[in-house]
Amino acid sequence: MRRELCLCADIPSLTLATKLVLIAARRELQVPTNTGRLAAHALTNSVMLTRGDRDEPCDLAPHLPADGRVLLLYPAEDSIELTPAMRDGGPYTLVVPDGNWRQTSKMRRREPLLTHVQTVTLPAGDPSAYRVRRETKAQGLATIEAIARALGILEGEEVQAALEAVFALMVQRTMVSRGHNKQI
Repeated sequence: MRRELCLCADIPSLTLATKLVLIAARRELQVPTNTGRLAAHALTNSVMLTRGDRDEPCDLAPHLPADGRVLLLYPAEDSIELTPAMRDGGPYTLVVPDGNWRQTSKMRRREPLLTHVQTVTLPAGDPSAYRVRRETKAQGLATIEAIARALGILEGEEVQAALEAVFALMVQRTMVSRGHNKQI
């Protein structure tokens, strides 16, 4: 992003009970409109791992608690819906795959530590506000939107609002950089 459009100073610093473990597909990290990285920067209790890097294998073990309070945010067939009642079972480690649908669908199978982790999905909600990239699935969300909604359920609406605000700013400034909207 051009320097005058940079949003680094606008990224909130959120300290939560929920730990975020973002597993990004190597190719996704090369995409300048990646939103998972933005979420990881905003959440002080987060770690971002790269999947598919031959020089540095992804090692989840140090980031998953032994007590089993791990949730994998992915709409798999065996997923249960996140609900506010789940707050009582926390704090959680929320594992979120970051990449396109094809890349993320393989992560659970390829990461042995995730094979027995409970998958969770989000309740139906508003469509994605991501105008920067085209979504191939009607229910698809940008990674930061999915994280914001999940943390809104597990941590509270103010967390969701803060992440959605920085996401909206990123979308708006990206559109400006592409000449689609002249407002800053």
